[in-house]
Amino acid sequence: MFHRAHIESNSEAYLAPYAMRARASRGRSYPETEALYRGLFQRDRDRIVHCAAFRRLEYKTQVFVSDLEGDHHRNRLTHTMEVTQIARTLARALALNEDLVEALALAHDLGHGPFGHSGEEALNEVMRRHGGFNHNIQGLRVADLFERRYPDFPGLNLTYETREGWTKNMTSELRARHGFMRDEAPPLEVQLVGHADEIAYDTHDLEDGLHSKVISEDALRGMDLWHQTEQEVLSEHTTLKADTHLRWHAVVRRMIRLLVGDLLSETERRIALAKVHSLAGVRTHRDELVGFSKTMAVKKNILEKYLNANFYLHSEVRKHTGLWQERLKEVFQAYLDAPLRLPDAHRERTKKEGEPLERVVCDYVAGMTDRFAEIQWERYCKK
Repeated sequence: MFHRAHIESNSEAYLAPYAMRARASRGRSYPETEALYRGLFQRDRDRIVHCAAFRRLEYKTQVFVSDLEGDHHRNRLTHTMEVTQIARTLARALALNEDLVEALALAHDLGHGPFGHSGEEALNEVMRRHGGFNHNIQGLRVADLFERRYPDFPGLNLTYETREGWTKNMTSELRARHGFMRDEAPPLEVQLVGHADEIAYDTHDLEDGLHSKVISEDALRGMDLWHQTEQEVLSEHTTLKADTHLRWHAVVRRMIRLLVGDLLSETERRIALAKVHSLAGVRTHRDELVGFSKTMAVKKNILEKYLNANFYLHSEVRKHTGLWQERLKEVFQAYLDAPLRLPDAHRERTKKEGEPLERVVCDYVAGMTDRFAEIQWERYCKK
């Protein structure tokens, strides 16, 4: 049997000098005896996959409310798996720590509430006077506080580096408040997963939009990224002109390949230009080292603006997510008005830990799946 030290040493032999290594980890908040046969970040991955918040992703909206609009569209869990696959491919190509990247990608959406971004907007609105709601900060709270699986500590007790995945877009002050070094840049692995997430939702949300007929293929042909990719596909497979659905799949696959290829070459260029040769060099570099070329970033930005205006805010999408944005506020208020409706463990936090009732209710509602939130609305709010 290979022991942990051998497993980590063997895998680290292939890492780039600026990659994150298990031996350089800042460890866990609560000291533990590490597993005999699993690497440090492998253990993080396993804890994430086995936690309740991860399982609930299956019943949380990505764009379409699956209970109401069919189960062929992506949900938070399928999106998470797609992000993970893209991120692992990128990590291996760049000789970064694939175990850490896998843990980061699997965990990245644990803080999302029900009903997608509409649900997040609802929670942010009701919490405006109480610190607001941010799914990255909520992800940290889920991992650090709410998962109850171990007798010796709260939460999952993940490593510093896996927890750092939720610091995306955090200010220096917020980093420090949540126990991270104030003025450090995150490792390349953390930077990479954020962009893998973008690749996944840019392409797969686009595919869902086409199959739902909310997005028009003719409109997409006016954008360079789609037009360029489609022309490449058709030059290789002329028969796809007559097979709409197969053509869409082929174009989306090629688009992922284009985005991944651009990210890899641009990241290597930035690393070489910055003369980064160590993890310390990554930590102290001011600008992000992982990213897209200027040309691709422009094309990608045009696509994302189109998706925002013509898909996420489309009446066919909003007819359900918009409805539940308002209903989720009602669910929040129902628990705020009658705290005895909360489970005992949540209600006790206001006494034992001094948490404001608003934050406790927000945490509970954010943890709901779409269908559980619907049941609560039917029970407490429907007139």
